[in-house]
Amino acid sequence: MLGGREPAAEAICSRKGCRAAATTQLLWNNPRIHTPERRKIWLACDEHAGWLERYLRERSLWKQTLPLAPGPAASQPPAQSRPEGTNRRP
Repeated sequence: MLGGREPAAEAICSRKGCRAAATTQLLWNNPRIHTPERRKIWLACDEHAGWLERYLRERSLWKQTLPLAPGPAASQPPAQSRPEGTNRRP
């Protein structure tokens, strides 16, 4: 371990029970509690990107869907929270 950094973990899908590699990032915010410019991010695999986007759109939280840039997860913004029925990480 050089420079005191641990190896980056692979970015995985935010859908509950899914351990697939993430390929998409879904940007969202809750206008009741977030400022308009704030963006929270969920990560999704190809199979679950549509499901997570529908979940956010139905709740008027969705802002944008973008491809996840290749590279270590450490260079990607973290998935900060998850919808009901998705992975809960400590």
